[in-house]
Amino acid sequence: MGRIGNSLWTGIFALGAVGCTTTQVEEPRGLADASVAASPTAVAISKAQPTWSQSAPEMDRFIADLMARMTLQEKVGQLNLLTSDWESTGPTMRDTYRQDIAAGRVGAIFNAYTAKYTRELQRMAVEGTRLKIPLLFGYDVIHGHRTIFPVSLGEAASWDMKAVEKSARVSAQEAAAEGIHWTFSPMVDIARDPRWGRISEGAGEDVYLGSKVAAARVHGYQGDDLSATDTVLATVKHFAAYGAAQAGRDYHTVDISERTLWDTYLPPFKAAIDAGAASVMTSFNEIDGIPASGSEYLLTDVLRDRWGFDGFVVTDYTSINEMVPHGFSKDLAQAGEQALNAGVDMDMQGAVYMEHLAKSVEEGRVSMDAIDRSVRRVLEAKYRLGLFDDPYRYANEAREKATLYRPEFLEAARDVARKSMVLLKNEGDTLPLAASARRIALIGPLADSKPDMIGSWAAAGDRGTRPVTVLEGMRARAGNGTTVEYAKGASYDFDASGSTEGFSEALALAERSDVIVAVMGEKWDMTGEAASRTSLDLPGNQEALLERLVATGKPVVLVMMSGRPNSIAWADENVSAILHAWYPGTQGGKAVADVLFGDYNPSGKLPVTFPRTVGQVPIHYDMKNTGRPIELGAPGAKYVSRYLNTSNDPLYRFGYGLSYTSFSYSPVTLNASSMGPDGSITASATITNTGRRAGEEVVQLYVRDLVGSVTRPVQELKGFEKIMLQPGESRSVTFTIRPEDLAFTRADMSHGWEPGEFRLWIAPSSGPKAATPVTFTLTE
Repeated sequence: MGRIGNSLWTGIFALGAVGCTTTQVEEPRGLADASVAASPTAVAISKAQPTWSQSAPEMDRFIADLMARMTLQEKVGQLNLLTSDWESTGPTMRDTYRQDIAAGRVGAIFNAYTAKYTRELQRMAVEGTRLKIPLLFGYDVIHGHRTIFPVSLGEAASWDMKAVEKSARVSAQEAAAEGIHWTFSPMVDIARDPRWGRISEGAGEDVYLGSKVAAARVHGYQGDDLSATDTVLATVKHFAAYGAAQAGRDYHTVDISERTLWDTYLPPFKAAIDAGAASVMTSFNEIDGIPASGSEYLLTDVLRDRWGFDGFVVTDYTSINEMVPHGFSKDLAQAGEQALNAGVDMDMQGAVYMEHLAKSVEEGRVSMDAIDRSVRRVLEAKYRLGLFDDPYRYANEAREKATLYRPEFLEAARDVARKSMVLLKNEGDTLPLAASARRIALIGPLADSKPDMIGSWAAAGDRGTRPVTVLEGMRARAGNGTTVEYAKGASYDFDASGSTEGFSEALALAERSDVIVAVMGEKWDMTGEAASRTSLDLPGNQEALLERLVATGKPVVLVMMSGRPNSIAWADENVSAILHAWYPGTQGGKAVADVLFGDYNPSGKLPVTFPRTVGQVPIHYDMKNTGRPIELGAPGAKYVSRYLNTSNDPLYRFGYGLSYTSFSYSPVTLNASSMGPDGSITASATITNTGRRAGEEVVQLYVRDLVGSVTRPVQELKGFEKIMLQPGESRSVTFTIRPEDLAFTRADMSHGWEPGEFRLWIAPSSGPKAATPVTFTLTE
């Protein structure tokens, strides 16, 4: 317990692109039998075959020879991951941890970076231990390392996979230059409860979009060659269903059906594995009563046997230890045995393996074969990174100096930030700001706050000096004769509710201005880990000030900054324009200015539904119809599925986002009205830019399976394409649907498609009124 040093503990199938080859998860455990699995409508699994996992006889011989010389204690040491610390003077390592490294009791270190510091620690392992096995250095490089990009949910709002991959590529280059080998990213947890703070770290609520983002991030981190010194190992997390925490409360119980697990929560993990993710992190939660770090079903049956994963599995922070308070393990020794036997290769920070595993082997509760299996996986990762050839190959101070904050990295961060922003309202073309708006009032607690610009999980990002605030960005962009004056006006602190401190200054500024830009939202640490909320309203006294600003009669633009959907129904009804900027990163202020002044036409679309009120949660676009849908009743009907006091509809739908131009969609045309088991159908629509500006549009394909052996969602995203159109330009967008794209977990728990009738539409967003559907049939 003393090694943990953690106050928390001491205190307590990838859905492929439509039109491309598609890989689906096969039937889960349960009722399916061989005859069902062999049916012509079943969709079989394909096992992951990343380039790095291909046969390497030389590596096998090297590792076999090394392991033959290792003692049990040295083997167990490779399975331990411990943290470095940071103080105001720089990185530090606890004396006990230094002793553990020198004794060969540690295989990996996290939270250590800079080329000089990682070289120092690596030297301890390589020059001070008997077998000279190098350390593996990991870090939470989530949406940037030094150069910080928008939070992950914001990146997903770009619906631009090249941009998402670029963010991960830059992150890997900077991290690797500072001695890091391995990132604990991407987080691919589907999240449908905005109360959960970690919704900011993923790609939102949708399986298809989430799978695409997962694959893009993995490839961005790992590139095509793991041995290249500008790539890092990716870790897909948190396996599995962490985003389904009850009540949106972090670390809480997950209780979902097996069908939901397979159809909603597992596909993005399979996409990441198929893209070549080299490691997997377990989640804190339980599934079906078993903590994920002790789940043989997840870690061996699904991950290894079905999906063919050949990398290594690491726990999240002390999650082995936490199986004791879960009530699954009687003590830490049993927890370690359960985790190792289930398939966990590396223990993050809990020191359970370090302190108990050797004895468990000696007493026969863990086999040596199981130890060797995990050790081999860790050593293989180090070998593939080239660390046995040169343990210091990532610790190059000259490369570090030449890499961090490159101008092209900063420009990429600015570009991705622009692409991530979603225009939610633009009444009367309030945006872009008119040239006649010579006096701009910039008001709000997030308008000039450097720490908030980069959001949570900002890795080694500098919160104090590097981020460009909205005030700085707007003043730099404003032309001669245009003034941008600032007043904080309000506070986002929870205890500021009811206070009017700062209002008078802000209102005076508003009165003498032509337009008001209010930058409001949440403090950066109100989202992320351990940041759940019971309210989605603007915290503090921000909305009270917003109401006073609107009452001045001046046009008001609300720039939202947060990492989750917020309840901003009052703002939607009353302000002139709303731009959601998430936490936009190091260059965020410049990017916001680019959009507000019209230098960039916003093109983002929401990756998650925005509720009107927290009482609608959970709410997501692909819900079921129920037996009494509100559409079947007369207006005001009582005995239908509805609320007494608010609409069923969300404030903003999944896939929604406006532009400074406008687009029209032609009716959808199909090349055929039906397809058989080996067939396909192409669906096309012509998109026209009917406005006066060039702009990008995310064209979205939705399908509804009308009748199934189990009830089906009212709509499912099955494809999208982001296109650029000049004013007056038209383009035909075509999607191809195949039977395997329509597969799901059926009543017998097999995975496959079913014959029947389907509706399909191509639209600018989700929603039953977004476009007129067409019908096709799938025959057996």
